[in-house]
Amino acid sequence: MAAFKKLTGANKISLYYGDSTAFSRTINPELERLGSIMMAGASLATEINDPKKYPAQFMAGPDYSEQIGILLRHIAKEKPAAKVAIVYSDSEFGRDPVSEFREMSKKLGLTVAVEIQTAPGSVDVSTEVIKLRRADPDYTIFHGYVLAPIPEFVTQMKKSGSKSHFMGTFWTMDSSTVMKMGEAGDGFMGVMPYRYYYDTSAKAPMLDKIRQMHPEYQNTPYLQGFLTAMLFVESAKRTLEAGKPLDAKNLKAALNSIKNFDTGGLIGVPITIKGNSVPVGRIYRADMKTQKMVPASDWIVIE
Repeated sequence: MAAFKKLTGANKISLYYGDSTAFSRTINPELERLGSIMMAGASLATEINDPKKYPAQFMAGPDYSEQIGILLRHIAKEKPAAKVAIVYSDSEFGRDPVSEFREMSKKLGLTVAVEIQTAPGSVDVSTEVIKLRRADPDYTIFHGYVLAPIPEFVTQMKKSGSKSHFMGTFWTMDSSTVMKMGEAGDGFMGVMPYRYYYDTSAKAPMLDKIRQMHPEYQNTPYLQGFLTAMLFVESAKRTLEAGKPLDAKNLKAALNSIKNFDTGGLIGVPITIKGNSVPVGRIYRADMKTQKMVPASDWIVIE
């Protein structure tokens, strides 16, 4: 808040990139009071994806509920009537998409085998592993963590002979994070809104440009920020071309006028922004031999 006030007090700012769900929520009344800034940030919280409550904000990816929806759509296509489980942290982040998990599972004809809540980042999950093993799900989705305790779950489940497929959401899915799982993480899947830095499987001129600027690996939050900047620029361009001032209302209207926008291959399909999110993602799978995440599905768009 102090940084925001210092920057906005000394400069005329039209576009701002924030960090967390807490910041997005805290700053929202100030954004509405000012009426001059459109903001995006790192948060993909479902709450932020509400144009009435957060009229001056957006996110450059699917919210957590939409991510769960993308995962479940993939599961339903790959194995109709599958048994699914969700393991989530006892935090606002962890609980965010649990109701969507239940509702979408039912809608897609999937059976919820078990829901397991753990302390954030907990290490001893032996009791929870027993519950998960007894439920015997075909697919297990982890949400509300970055890494721990996912590797412990996966390792213990595989040692017990479980054939469950393990999946994660955005903040678990950076390549460097998944590779820390080691051998047990082979085949780990998850939802990713963008192509990975090293993905050369299709034409992607914007990724080519990023690789020219940065010969070393750039993580997924970098790609999230890069796409946000692209959308900032496009919104400002459309506002100026219409001869309107760069205020929150005009910038957001310009953002929501974006249809079939070419991201230069960062996302593999053209994007349309109706609300406060970009509801697109793809399932990637960990290949520990090549130390890379490889595509496991086509691009999935939440209508």
